[in-house]
Amino acid sequence: MRDDEPDPDPQESSAPPAENVEGFGIPGRPLNRHSPFYVGFVGALGVLVAYALVQAVTMVSSVLTLVGASLFLALGLEPLVQWLQTRGLRRAAAVSMVLIAVVGIFAGALALVMPPVVSEAGQLATQAPDLVDNLLKNDRLRRLDNQYGVVSTIQQELSKRVQDQGTWASLFGGVLGAGKAVVSGFFSAFTVLVLTLYFLAALPTVKASAYRMVPLSRRQRVTFLSEEITRRVGGYFIGQLAVAAINAILSYLMMTIISLPYAAVLAVSVGLLGLIPMVGATIGALVVLLVALFTSTTDAVVVGVYYVVYQQVENYLIGPRIMRRTVSVPGAITVVAALVGASLLGLLGALMAIPAAAGLLLLYEEVLVPRQRTV
Repeated sequence: MRDDEPDPDPQESSAPPAENVEGFGIPGRPLNRHSPFYVGFVGALGVLVAYALVQAVTMVSSVLTLVGASLFLALGLEPLVQWLQTRGLRRAAAVSMVLIAVVGIFAGALALVMPPVVSEAGQLATQAPDLVDNLLKNDRLRRLDNQYGVVSTIQQELSKRVQDQGTWASLFGGVLGAGKAVVSGFFSAFTVLVLTLYFLAALPTVKASAYRMVPLSRRQRVTFLSEEITRRVGGYFIGQLAVAAINAILSYLMMTIISLPYAAVLAVSVGLLGLIPMVGATIGALVVLLVALFTSTTDAVVVGVYYVVYQQVENYLIGPRIMRRTVSVPGAITVVAALVGASLLGLLGALMAIPAAAGLLLLYEEVLVPRQRTV
């Protein structure tokens, strides 16, 4: 080839010979992958696929939330299952005992909370006419009614609402919505329970199958890190339960000593709220303080002083001692992780945020930092 001759087109050199193939005509040149039409078409197709995936994930977000909650509970209960296995129980029996204990605790809490709530609601419904009569006999209200017609205005508005069909439709829809929410809540709780049972029963098999997908040269390292993350998640779950249980028991003793009403119900509420990181114990204390304010000023002062002292003991003595060997996350990372988790998944995200942050911190310390030292 002479120097002044142009180089042949690579697409033309790779084109098939111009001959008739079985009567179907002569094949043309291959499609130019650098053409604007080809690039635009493939890009648009990728955008559509990504949009379809996002829509699919959005549609099943509730299911993914239930799966995430079940997996988190399974990882949290795994240390208890392993502890029972070290005592000679088979895994199936250990899983069954742990789940029976969990269901029994929540059933006992509901049995403790529901009767007083139902009883107080019945008393309120029975005493409602007397409360209304006492309110109408109030001198200040009667003076306001004489000057501004407050009671007559309220009666007129109530009669309009009663005669309006839209009011009854919205009320009926609200009752149906509340019923659907209750049924959906029970269904979700049952689904989480069943999924947790399956995850607990199959957790060793699932982890072993996942480890076999890792190259042999890195399998030992990946297994170590994964097991350590699992241990931290389970330790955090058990530690948070222990801290909340101590808070509930001590709160019950304090309320029993000062004869505060609804001590058992308030103690269960304090324990459940104590599972929420950072702010749960404070919210529980405020609930008890609000009830004490309606009882007497002395009880409110005692409750306030008790929770101020207890918060310091829990923050600097109980919490660090229990969490020292489970998760070790700096305070700033704890706050940021809890805020991000609550923004993404609400209460579930706040519960999962701290162990997730502990796992990421472990990867940072054991993978990223050593790799940077060798570069």
